[in-house]
Amino acid sequence: MRIFTLFLFLVTVLRVWADNPDRELTLEDIYKKQIFAERQVEGFRWMHNDNYYTTLKHEGASGVQYIIKYETLTGKPVDTLLNTEEFTTTTGEMLIIDDYSFGPNEQIVLLAVDKESIYRRSSKAFYYVYDLQKKEIKRLTKGRKESFATFSPDGKHIAFVRNNNLILRDLNTAKVWQVTNDGLANHIINGMGDWVYEEEFSLSKAFYWSPDGKKIAFFTFDESQVKEYNMQLWGGLYPKEYRFKYPKAGEKNSKVSINIYCLDDNSTIRMDTGEEIDIYIPRIKWLPDGQKLSIIRMNRLQNKLEILHANVYTGKSEVICIEESETYVDLNYTDDLTYLSDGSFVKSSERDGYKHIYYYADGGKLIRQITTGNWEVSDLLAVDEKRKMLYFVSTEDSPLERHLYRISLTGKRKTRISKFDGINRPVFSSGLLYFINRNNSASAPTKITLHKSNGDLIKVLEDNKALQKTAKDYGLAKKEFFSFITIDNVHLNGYMLKPVDFDPSKKYPVLMTVYGGPGSQGVQNSWEYEYWHHLLTQKGYIIASVDNRGTEGRGRAFKHCTYRNLGKLETFDQIQAAKYLGALPFVDAGRIGIWGWSYGGYMSALVLFTGHEYFKTAISVAPVTSWRFYNTIYTERYLQRPQDNPEGYDDYSPLSHASELTGTFFLIHGTGDDNVHFQNSIELQKALILAEKQFKSLYFPDKNHGIRGGNSRYYLFKMMTDFILNNL
Repeated sequence: MRIFTLFLFLVTVLRVWADNPDRELTLEDIYKKQIFAERQVEGFRWMHNDNYYTTLKHEGASGVQYIIKYETLTGKPVDTLLNTEEFTTTTGEMLIIDDYSFGPNEQIVLLAVDKESIYRRSSKAFYYVYDLQKKEIKRLTKGRKESFATFSPDGKHIAFVRNNNLILRDLNTAKVWQVTNDGLANHIINGMGDWVYEEEFSLSKAFYWSPDGKKIAFFTFDESQVKEYNMQLWGGLYPKEYRFKYPKAGEKNSKVSINIYCLDDNSTIRMDTGEEIDIYIPRIKWLPDGQKLSIIRMNRLQNKLEILHANVYTGKSEVICIEESETYVDLNYTDDLTYLSDGSFVKSSERDGYKHIYYYADGGKLIRQITTGNWEVSDLLAVDEKRKMLYFVSTEDSPLERHLYRISLTGKRKTRISKFDGINRPVFSSGLLYFINRNNSASAPTKITLHKSNGDLIKVLEDNKALQKTAKDYGLAKKEFFSFITIDNVHLNGYMLKPVDFDPSKKYPVLMTVYGGPGSQGVQNSWEYEYWHHLLTQKGYIIASVDNRGTEGRGRAFKHCTYRNLGKLETFDQIQAAKYLGALPFVDAGRIGIWGWSYGGYMSALVLFTGHEYFKTAISVAPVTSWRFYNTIYTERYLQRPQDNPEGYDDYSPLSHASELTGTFFLIHGTGDDNVHFQNSIELQKALILAEKQFKSLYFPDKNHGIRGGNSRYYLFKMMTDFILNNL
């Protein structure tokens, strides 16, 4: 009887421990040991034949890498295409592959080695060409590192950028020649985007092969009139200066031109993009027949988008489609122009109040709207011309989720394909017979699965069950979703993380987390990857997040209402959220704080300064403190130019409200931030000092917007943790 009683006692203890794990989460676990690192399927590439795909595998401490070929229907490996043990660099070291791509016949592989970041999306590397049949490897060139090396569609050439010039190599003769010769740092860029195009239009590689591989279209940026921003790089007896072209709101942009180079006769033809030069050309695309080049042109204020078709032999162009808005046309939100073989095309638009897909004839005449409803298409993924179907991801089920659908070009037979709750990110094979899906939800981290195009599961490639077990062992908090109505009758969505031993009879402090910028969305049925939030719940805090007006997933009116006055409605909504949370019976209304990064850093400072009756403390990491300091494309899209709308720039700048600070404030920035310049925090410090306000500050020498590398992340969150424990 005693043994049985002891057994029941042990079972009860184990159950209690399983439900309430007592393994304390530490900053060392998160940022040094990285015990929550997700497993990925590295280097996944669909092959031209849908029946196969490849991945890049690493073999433990040896550093050996393999490109392995798999059969899609079984998910089983069928061949090892490359083994890095078989070759070395010129110095005798084994190659470490950062990236790879196949030539058109998939017998040659282009390997990127020792990749080095330039800005957020650009990089340079040493490239090697590997012949799978001959087992031979050669350097692409004997020069310095190159950027964006890309095979031509016929497999005869590789194009790349070096020293701001577009360069070609003939793979048969090994001949290398320059398409352009005028490239010069901080003056002329050929074949790659300037800083602001890369950051705001995601345009880093800026050249495109024609379908037959005989021509190449490329951008040229003349940034000679763009003003320079300079940063000091610390270290050594004297700091170094780093200068780069950065157009701040209201200032001059690069002059952009589009050219086509013909390999047959070594000629270059300039495309006609109109007489106005103060414009944006964020995209170009070859039409399937290779006879025309599609050019997207936008005016400076980005409230008018035109699609031009240019004759590739004469350069003459005509406007075939126009979209205008009283606010702005968001290219990054509707960047899915897709041509069919007959020259017709599909693209998305917010014209009916929600982002939906439209079908146009070759000359630009609207044929029909394909999707409709009070929900949004978040991504147009592919058009299956043979079956007259297209695939897209939408918010139809919930603005908090993303699901894969297919629909006919006639707008009929809409079918949901994805079967997992939460956020789904599919990538289709070239023939659209299969797709790989990355799914995560509030209850599970990323699961990577292989499917037939109808959604049938073929294989789970990675389930991250080990991470899920670790999360359970450490008692990580679960997301709880909520919504409320503000005093001006706006419905807002939010989530909270509660301590695992939450007691509704107690009062808890709340730390709100915010980004809140135009087109963002923080409240989703997704895994909580900011593990610092979980650490704080273990220390007795509730974490809460609310999506304010201006965020995405809920239609054009909700998103565009912040136009010309960034900060006003967003901060009002966050203050309303604090009032809602403070009224909950388990929240200590006198202990509500907020933190954010970048736009979220801007929001955190502004919310604390203007909402000090409801907020006790705030942390601002890398904040914009005046939109006058930020770049042209992003800022003018939402505020117009400072010359047009000075009140929109100044009324809700933290600099204008620094004197209202009454709580505790922590300001953090990297001195090497090329995006949101350190200048923002310097100016806010000056304003706070002038107002005789006490605050805490921390600067990371030479660190960029992400504040990574060395001991930075650990130290950052250690300081933030101490600040929260002492001030909230």
